Amino acid sequence: MASWVSLLLFLFCQSVSRAQEEGSNVPILEFTTETVINNVVQDPQTGRIYLGAVNTIFQLGPSLHLQARAETGPREDARTCTPPASACQDTKPMPNLNKLLLVHPSNGSLIVCGSRYRGICSLLNLTNVEQQLYYSDSKGERTYVASIEDNVNVVGVMSNYSKDGNAFSVFLVGKGYGSLDSTKLISTRILQDFRDWVVFESIIEASTVQTTPFVPKYLHDFRLAFKDNGYVYFLFSRTLDGTDNKNLTFVSRLCEDDHHYYSHTELQLNCGQNNRYNKVQAAYVASPGKELARAMTELGGDSALCMYPLNSINERLVDIISACYSDSGKMSGVPAVDIPYSSKTDEFCTSKIAASTSFCGADFLPSPLASKPKFALKANAVWTRPGLLTAVAVAVENDHTIAFLGNTQGEVFKVELSSDLLLVCSTFKKVNKNLFFDLSQNHLYITTEKKITKVPVQTCLQKKDCQSCVELRDPYCGWCVLEGRCTRRSECRRAEEKNGWLWSPRQHCVKIVSFYPPNLSCKKTQKVQRSNCPRFENPDPVLIPVGFKTRISFEGIHLDLYQTSHHLFIKSKTFIKYKKISIMHSPLTTSPTVTLYNCSMGREDCSLCKNADPKYRCVWCAKQRACVYEKLCNPDQQGSKDPYNTECPDPQITDIIPRFGPLQGGISITIRGSNLGIHKEDIKSISVVGVPCIHRQEKYSVSTSVVCEIGPVDPKNTWGQVEVEVKGGKRGTSSMYFTYRDPIPEMVKPSRGPKAGGTLITISGRFLNTGSMDDVQVTIGGVDCTVEQFGEEITCRTGEYGTDKVPSDPLTITVRYGKSTTTTIPSAFQFLENPIISITLAFYLESKCFHDILSITVDLPLQGRGFSKAMTAKEAQAFVGDVPCLVNTLQDDKLFLDPPSTTPSARSRRHRRDTRPELLDLTIKFGKGEWVVGSVQYEKKNDLSLYIIIPAVIVPMLLIIAISVYCYRRKSQQAEREYEKVKHQLENLEESVRDRCKKEFTDLMIEMEDHTNELSEGRIPFLDYKTYTDRVFFLPSKDGANDVMITGKLNIPEARRATVTQALNQFSNLLNSKTFLINFIRTLERSHDFNARAKVYFASLLTVALHGKLEYYTDIMRTLLLELMEEYVHSKNPKLMLRRSETVVERMLCNWMSICLYQFLKDSAGEPLYKLFRAIKHQIEKGPVDARVKKAKYTLNDTGLLGDDVEYSVLTLQVLVQGEGPDVTPVKVLSCDTISQVKEKIIEQVYRNLPYSQRPKVDSVTLEWRPGSTGQILSDLDLTSQKEGRWKRINTLAHYNVRDNATLVLSSVLHIQQNYDQNQENHEERNALLEDDKVFHLVRPADELDEMKSKRGSIKDKSMTKAITEIYLTRLLSVKGTLQQFVDDFFRSVLCSGAVVPPAVKYFFDFLDEQALKHNNVDEETIHIWKTNSLPLRFWVNILKNPHFTFDVHVSEVVDASLSVIAQTFMDACTKSEHKLSRDSPSNKLLYAKEISTYKKMVDDYYKGIRQMVPVSDQDMNTHLAEVSRSHTDKLNTQVALHQLYQYASKYYDGIIASLEEDPAAQSKQLTLRLQQIAAALENKVTDL
Repeated sequence: MASWVSLLLFLFCQSVSRAQEEGSNVPILEFTTETVINNVVQDPQTGRIYLGAVNTIFQLGPSLHLQARAETGPREDARTCTPPASACQDTKPMPNLNKLLLVHPSNGSLIVCGSRYRGICSLLNLTNVEQQLYYSDSKGERTYVASIEDNVNVVGVMSNYSKDGNAFSVFLVGKGYGSLDSTKLISTRILQDFRDWVVFESIIEASTVQTTPFVPKYLHDFRLAFKDNGYVYFLFSRTLDGTDNKNLTFVSRLCEDDHHYYSHTELQLNCGQNNRYNKVQAAYVASPGKELARAMTELGGDSALCMYPLNSINERLVDIISACYSDSGKMSGVPAVDIPYSSKTDEFCTSKIAASTSFCGADFLPSPLASKPKFALKANAVWTRPGLLTAVAVAVENDHTIAFLGNTQGEVFKVELSSDLLLVCSTFKKVNKNLFFDLSQNHLYITTEKKITKVPVQTCLQKKDCQSCVELRDPYCGWCVLEGRCTRRSECRRAEEKNGWLWSPRQHCVKIVSFYPPNLSCKKTQKVQRSNCPRFENPDPVLIPVGFKTRISFEGIHLDLYQTSHHLFIKSKTFIKYKKISIMHSPLTTSPTVTLYNCSMGREDCSLCKNADPKYRCVWCAKQRACVYEKLCNPDQQGSKDPYNTECPDPQITDIIPRFGPLQGGISITIRGSNLGIHKEDIKSISVVGVPCIHRQEKYSVSTSVVCEIGPVDPKNTWGQVEVEVKGGKRGTSSMYFTYRDPIPEMVKPSRGPKAGGTLITISGRFLNTGSMDDVQVTIGGVDCTVEQFGEEITCRTGEYGTDKVPSDPLTITVRYGKSTTTTIPSAFQFLENPIISITLAFYLESKCFHDILSITVDLPLQGRGFSKAMTAKEAQAFVGDVPCLVNTLQDDKLFLDPPSTTPSARSRRHRRDTRPELLDLTIKFGKGEWVVGSVQYEKKNDLSLYIIIPAVIVPMLLIIAISVYCYRRKSQQAEREYEKVKHQLENLEESVRDRCKKEFTDLMIEMEDHTNELSEGRIPFLDYKTYTDRVFFLPSKDGANDVMITGKLNIPEARRATVTQALNQFSNLLNSKTFLINFIRTLERSHDFNARAKVYFASLLTVALHGKLEYYTDIMRTLLLELMEEYVHSKNPKLMLRRSETVVERMLCNWMSICLYQFLKDSAGEPLYKLFRAIKHQIEKGPVDARVKKAKYTLNDTGLLGDDVEYSVLTLQVLVQGEGPDVTPVKVLSCDTISQVKEKIIEQVYRNLPYSQRPKVDSVTLEWRPGSTGQILSDLDLTSQKEGRWKRINTLAHYNVRDNATLVLSSVLHIQQNYDQNQENHEERNALLEDDKVFHLVRPADELDEMKSKRGSIKDKSMTKAITEIYLTRLLSVKGTLQQFVDDFFRSVLCSGAVVPPAVKYFFDFLDEQALKHNNVDEETIHIWKTNSLPLRFWVNILKNPHFTFDVHVSEVVDASLSVIAQTFMDACTKSEHKLSRDSPSNKLLYAKEISTYKKMVDDYYKGIRQMVPVSDQDMNTHLAEVSRSHTDKLNTQVALHQLYQYASKYYDGIIASLEEDPAAQSKQLTLRLQQIAAALENKVTDL
């Protein structure tokens, strides 16, 4: 590889804007966080990205989609607190900065260290960071790892440690000094408990680098830690001797197995002339060349890039160590060695020992060591730039070294270090240190303050011509001449040919100088006699290589008859096929055949090329890196004289399958790649993580695949690379890693099954996907269990337990991985006796009297047992003869069957030969078991023969009696059967509801994943502040959305507008007089016609008018509340205060809470509320919803429950939007949905990225189905609508027979309006439909005729119908169980005092507590009620019942009904009174009866937690309110509010004037006069002026 120590000259790119324009089409993936990103790491095995941000750890996929997140803060802490925090005083919520983030792949954990609790760390699950594997805050100072100081950097690197024959995973930490931190500059932390050691303990005590005195003054600033070839390196800056503040850059090195840090040696690194660039900012270790690239800066503000080969660093360190140990610390007679962090001045390098290059020090030798400044390792600045560089990443492309550099200005530069070009300028926000490549090195991750972005390292393919390609000047790019593309060199097949690939920075394109031949012939046709037709035979050669000009000779016949020239064309359809050669001038009687072949097809590497049949004469051309015909490879391109003896390149490994294996080995792994030999004997050795792997020669594939069996590994090193050595000593090493780990099975479901086998069991645990499916064997007590699915869980089907007696104890499940690893789950599965079956048959044939009679003979008199334990009704099968029966109900000891509707025939030939009445076997099958449990016989009853001697009178009487008895018994038996059937259904009801809840919840969680991208703040459709306040304040008013406060439209003549505006401003000033406003409000509330609705509206107007001075508004509210409190405490029941909005101040309080909690809604509670709303909506729409009666199959509200079973199926429609391109959108709907319901679902899916207000409405679009050549407009009602008496059913998809995967077109009404207008018949059809309003959807309402019919029905029928209808109430339980988590999440977000509590809540609750102390008759229960009435009932219930107040969504009636149930539950949870439930209690109360106690405790804890918080002062509250006023007031319709408020002043003008005149304070301020002046200006009111 080319040297990295090359001079870099600087040439600025032409313009930043041009580079941005060129990259505008590049697909850029990004992820934004709410808080600052501190650290980023990448899993080297999976490519997952982990972001360590303030208060949060994010787990992202390689494409930056969010997989999981773990909240790490804020946490209650104090700077001087020693954990646990519960024992500390004066704690407060403090942000948790991420200090250290390390991937520990061998045990699947993520090491996370934060700034809280003295820098304690935790272990999170790599596959799901929401799962915390370890955390403890009670182990003391020895486990404090990081720093609580924001400006102290912490770095770390994974390593191994061995002691007493035990190997441990550890990580080394480098940390600067914090005033309250531990003083360990470098420490080694263990990751498991061992003897006296605990997790995260510092297990090495070394006074050399862990003593207190020196740490503060040296100002260590760590930037990187990495490991290489048995050494651990730390890169940092510090002062030279602690006497000045100038930072110098050092690299220190430790032996990885040095248990005392004796080998710690520091080397000063100088960058630029006179070490101008002295302080390290960022660093990158480039693995291709083992080079260290560093971005450095000087204090003056300039930055530079310096490059240091790692072997140069090691050589200089060895020189320093050798000088001290053997040459008295001198090099060439000059002192070269120093001991840092020491005040000693005497000689310390007095030893005379010969130290090898790998010597790691000793206790009798001086340590630590450091180089003197004169012997620092120097490097020239290969690239410089004004400003501060903050990040660097280095790659190698085509032997060119490329550096990506980020700076504080938000620029990312791509610099080719061996040329004079700066290639890319991309502007981001300030780039931080986390700049790195993905696993393929094809993309770059760029991290800024709150965002990580994934961008491609090159955009070659965007350039379509050579000129634009070379103008790009990108070292990754070049013009591939023969393919006419701008590509990377590796993507151009003939790049090695001269001028085959033109490197972009060289600025050269191909010019056409001449071409040959100068002309071309065209076709010509003429008629010839067939006998004289020319033809060719015996072509030579028959094999023709592609790309090489080859002369072909033929034997021709009758060619002399045609003197014109003949042209030959080779026609081909694929690369290597038999080709036809023909003359185009005349018809041929024969067409000779030749074979064209391409050496490179199927021979992508050298070994495959050498394995080709010699007749093709294919050779590997080293320079072209391709398999070509021998004459296509020039000698100077070949690299050797004999092309057939060319040595193949080193093997390359592209994949390892599987990537995980057990510690004891014994499984086979497949290594895929290229140049892996030609013969199986070519494989000389294979090692996996340094352990030999036995080659399985019988599974060898030439060059591409090698299979070997891994052996046991040393537990000290459990993960690493795979290496293959082939003939000739060539080695290939994988870039991906193989990990040894032992699988740990933990649990089995189900835990029992019949001895006949067939039970499907699931084994769960950790690391179960070790090895592959072929390696795993599962046995249960010696019985094989066939593995059917293999992954993070293992699924297998049990075999038959062979012995007669089944053991009473559960058996051990053994999971064997390969030959050497066996894991067990003790007492995990129990075989049960097979079900013993006898059948209670309840058969009844619907037939007329004296027809076929069914008789049953049961051979087995034993009672059955164990049915329901063994399997379900769906798994059981029953047969009468050869016809299956329907298994209706399955109980533990009974089985109910529905008989065949037709007479079956015998299954066995023996029965068929029997001439007696047909005796049919009744057969029951459970899994693999089959039992014949009885016989069923169909007999014909002979017709009744009447004797003539029976008197004619008696016969009719007997017949009537017999028929009556028969019919009576028939009715009785039918009723008994119905009763028995319902009884058994009810007995199984609870279990079925539980199963349904679990299934529905699982389905919901899976399907809700599609909405996760919407749940970040950017995608949740929060309303802006103005719309939010408009809806909360004025949407419930009588005018609704048309209220003037929402529309903002005032009808004021233009001529009076200036006068009115001026007068309203004066009125605003008047409202800012507390004396006037209090009198104004008191006057209105004394008026009898000032009703509750008017009070609410007036208070909302007042809130908007005073929004610019919320501190004043709060003062008014407090004053009025004190008056209200006095009134209730002394003359009314105090517990009733704030219960309803009976006064202006109560509504003012509600509005005040709405204003102060808006940001809390957006930041915290909004997301779980939106999730809850979406979950309810999604669950309801999964089942039928009656569009007319507004009832649904899935709901929480019993009054909105659809009490009928509606047949339906789920359809996926392919929707094409007219005018928006050819792309179709799949949409899931129900076959029973009305057309309008289908439109709603289509609009929601197609326009899911738009808020509801910006989507087209249902009435504005039309749906067209095109099943054939003609389209059909779908509508709710048309002439095809089905009629049932006077009622007409609304059309559904099933009515139109729309099938699954049908294509529908969504158009705007305007688009298809012309088609309607052209068809007069359609007009008449729609007009006729409008006249008929007797329509229904799923359930037809009972009309008069139905009622009359129902009156004729028996009382028994009615009661039965009602009983069966009540069964559907269990759907409430199912829906409730499915939504439970979302309800709990919302309640927790609202009622959690441990999280951020809005200051307004704390402020107001403290106000209530203060006032309660002043009154003797106010107890704790009353205070609880006041708080409940002021916050949960006054604000949260309103928000919960009306999600459209917060979000831009539509809330349907069926969704609103379910939200009302949850809101009622929330209200019940906030009350102190106990709810006594009975059978007569409403279903909605019974539904959440179990959870109410938990919710009540949450409310109590919430109130207690708020009381214990630090008080919010008046000053803090006013500051907060002033910020809200400043941010939002200018968006509100303040002038309109003032105008509307004045209407009340005008209406009650006389009373207000009288009140002001009676108030001395008002008189002194001349408030009466000011109001009169305003009235005169606004409405020309006659005054006394």
